[in-house]
Amino acid sequence: MSAEDFQKKVSIRDSSLAGEMEIECGGSSSSTVGSSRTLVLLRRLLEIQERRAQAYAKLKRGFSEYVETSGEALYQKLCSEITAEFNECSKQVREMETLFLNPDVGRSDLAQLLSDIQTQEKQKLHLTVTIQVLKKAGRPSERMLTHENCTFKKPMQHECVHLHEITEAEGTEEAEADAEFDNALKEAIRGVQDAVTCINEYLEDVRYEIAALEAD
Repeated sequence: MSAEDFQKKVSIRDSSLAGEMEIECGGSSSSTVGSSRTLVLLRRLLEIQERRAQAYAKLKRGFSEYVETSGEALYQKLCSEITAEFNECSKQVREMETLFLNPDVGRSDLAQLLSDIQTQEKQKLHLTVTIQVLKKAGRPSERMLTHENCTFKKPMQHECVHLHEITEAEGTEEAEADAEFDNALKEAIRGVQDAVTCINEYLEDVRYEIAALEAD
């Protein structure tokens, strides 16, 4: 699987945390079950976000190795593994949203918070893949040339179709293509940074909520 297909492969499905949550919260009185369940879910959310952070770090390392070695097979395998990890994280967070809306918990505000986190995570993933696709392609003026269409008169000697006088118009076109590439890369990087900032702010709210519940 290529980097271009990576984000397309990341889908959101449902999983069940309800059974595990019932076990962890079992034995609580009706007056405290809502708070207990909320605390369990929020702690689990932080664990999931840590898994996501580790997956991104692994993806970053793997892409760096791919750039250095051009190990396409290993990079495709990595993309498949990271896709599975992101799918699992997304499934669990979506299930948590539903559980927060359960009357026993009754925290629609936290369900919305999780939805906001998911939105930013989706944006972060999309732009991360965009960055990798752009870097794989490289700046237009720096991309390697192939000699498939060149003519060979003698072994090791050929007439290269790429060797010609560069006109002013061609130079301008290449410069514009480079500028477009640079702008797209900068925009994607900035978008990832903005998404990370939003996610961190949301997680800070989660930590405040956990501290308040633990203090009760």
